[in-house]
Amino acid sequence: MTDIRLSRRRLLGATGLALAAPSLVLAEQKPAPIVVNRHNIAGFRTHRWQDHFDDLGKGVIVADTEARALHFWAGNGKVERIFPTSVPRTDELTKRGYTKIVRKKVGPDWTPTPSMLKENPDLEYMPPGPHNPLGTHAMYLSWPAYLIHGTHDPRKIGRQSSSGCIGLYNNMVEQLFAMAPVGTQVHVI
Repeated sequence: MTDIRLSRRRLLGATGLALAAPSLVLAEQKPAPIVVNRHNIAGFRTHRWQDHFDDLGKGVIVADTEARALHFWAGNGKVERIFPTSVPRTDELTKRGYTKIVRKKVGPDWTPTPSMLKENPDLEYMPPGPHNPLGTHAMYLSWPAYLIHGTHDPRKIGRQSSSGCIGLYNNMVEQLFAMAPVGTQVHVI
């Protein structure tokens, strides 16, 4: 009886191998195509600070709205970091050019802008806290109403989801906040 069981197992194993063999042969002959979901990735590219600024000064940031990434270099040239970001929903909301960090705040409060209220009249002032759209830290730019800030909604990162600002995960904006002093040069491209 033992021999019959082994024979049945061998027969089942051989059948499974025979059924899989054509797939194995095809897999060896032709590599599987690489499938890329273009809806979930950005056209990432790296930057050199020298292509955007004459010197590092206190530090520099390149916020790439197409790649949805923020590049940071410290003033001493030793720290380079890249952070994934959220970017403005539309091109009309995107301000591009040179600016700088003029103020920083831990636990920012949020007031909707007139254009936000026009789009959604139900929006109201929000004090610092876990549901604040600016997250845990904010860096105000020399352009009024444009910031680099955290977000209470991590699903926004990597997407066109803001009303003009550059958003980062809260833990990452906290890191950037500690490294980028007031006066850090910013280029939004």
